[in-house]
Amino acid sequence: MAELVRAASLTGYFPVMRALGADPRPLLRETGLSRELLENPHQLISAYAVIRLLERSAEETGCIIFGLRMAEERSTANLGVTSLVIAHQPTLGDVLQALREYRNRINSTLVLHLEDIDGEVVLREDFALAAPMTARQSINLALGVTARLCASVVGDSWAPLSICFSHEAPPAADMEIFGRLFKCRPQFNCEFNGLVMREDDMTRPNLRADSAMALHARDLIESAMEPAMRTTAQDVEQAIMLFLPSGRATIQHCAASMGLTVRTLQRMLDADGARFSDLLGRARMQLSAQYLANPRTRVTDVAEMLGYASIGAFTRWHAQTFGMSPRQWRAQNIGKRAR
Repeated sequence: MAELVRAASLTGYFPVMRALGADPRPLLRETGLSRELLENPHQLISAYAVIRLLERSAEETGCIIFGLRMAEERSTANLGVTSLVIAHQPTLGDVLQALREYRNRINSTLVLHLEDIDGEVVLREDFALAAPMTARQSINLALGVTARLCASVVGDSWAPLSICFSHEAPPAADMEIFGRLFKCRPQFNCEFNGLVMREDDMTRPNLRADSAMALHARDLIESAMEPAMRTTAQDVEQAIMLFLPSGRATIQHCAASMGLTVRTLQRMLDADGARFSDLLGRARMQLSAQYLANPRTRVTDVAEMLGYASIGAFTRWHAQTFGMSPRQWRAQNIGKRAR
């Protein structure tokens, strides 16, 4: 499946680079991008190139909060024509559901999942990529943009209960931006990336809601743009990433969560040219790279979060998949990350 993102996803990139006194041109060339290519915000570009550009920019500038600084430059309008549908929904819950519905038109690799847990709502965000890669800056950018969207809907005084990151905490000197963006105490070394909100936040009215405008925008999108329907494979991949940490990423659980029998789900995956085992392996590859990139997450914990009953089974899978053990991968890759 295509792994594309709108050029508007890099809104704020050039101002942040200027503020850091860095020249973006060498990094753009390195990742196969250019200023001219990015001039049209609707231009679809490689999601890999964008993720790589942000990671390399953080490395070269020494700015570990690069993605968050970009998020401060963003507004709802950067979501393109879909912003008219998303921003004019009647409640915050409706806004987030619309964001999930149209996320393929914004970023085909972004995985969003809303879940009610004991009176709280957890909005998880991750990236589903065919080839695993570190995406700390892109995750931070996505969470920052989502928090700003929520505040624009229900008022600047709004704040989530908590903001969770799977990576380790940045240096104390870089912590101030978390307060500005999220208005709550961040948590690090978590099992997921996402926002935790109050259940009654979902019914809070949208201060800018305009049902007529939202309906008009939806009609415009459906008539003027080619369909960007989610495939069964994408839905299954999202379910796998949700169920992996709890050890329930089986085809039986995924089928049940989608209201399907296992046989029906297999037929639908066949129609998409996909196999459940391949999707499971791909999700494990992406999450393994994400978890191991955090030096404070034990390899034993990574094995458990990926659904392995023992560290031995995880190590064998990792060696077969990546050509090295988890500890060797961590030792080889950890030095490449921005400090």
